Amino acid sequence: MATVIDSPNKEANGSALSNKKFTVVFVLGGPGSGKGTQCAYIVQNFGYSHLSAGDLLRAEMKSGSENGFMIQDMIKEGKIVPSEVTIKLLERAMLESGNDKFLIDGFPRNEENRAAFEAVTGIEPKFVLFFECSVEEMQRRLLSRNQVSKGREDDNIDTIKKRFKVYMESSLPVIEYYEAKGKVRKIDAARPILQVFEAVKACFPRGNITVNQM
Repeated sequence: MATVIDSPNKEANGSALSNKKFTVVFVLGGPGSGKGTQCAYIVQNFGYSHLSAGDLLRAEMKSGSENGFMIQDMIKEGKIVPSEVTIKLLERAMLESGNDKFLIDGFPRNEENRAAFEAVTGIEPKFVLFFECSVEEMQRRLLSRNQVSKGREDDNIDTIKKRFKVYMESSLPVIEYYEAKGKVRKIDAARPILQVFEAVKACFPRGNITVNQM
């Protein structure tokens, strides 16, 4: 079973989250599908906190910890980071946020991630927001991001190809699992940003809006 952070509130199942009630929406889609941009709009309009598994992992890399060096090597190889590492970071971020509604972006990446998260935290997602986008479009966006703003360290053609391969092989079975449970909300992410958000808004009850619509 995955390792979790130490907490005086930990329950018998090992999770520091087990005595709290959380609403979780998993946000999935290939690299370059626009998940991060849409999460920012959801945060502004619906009061969720956005937790990007990738951002948490990159912050850990920059920390200089032993885990950070391990994460850096695995990401360069396009490999999946061990579940216990990511779950530990997610739990800590959830507890520190002070919120009870979360968008978890880019996780679970595979079936083992999914099973470990649910087993450790006792949380099933309210639904899964899945951004569909062609591989060609996602590659174009990532390379454009790299040229315009130097992008991320993993926005180079070789690593992008590895990320696509891992995504196709590992992440799609997670979508299929939740689709069988009627929890997947598919979004056409190839459209312009604001058109995509119009579709995203329909997935969230209007009663949850906390600030004015854009």
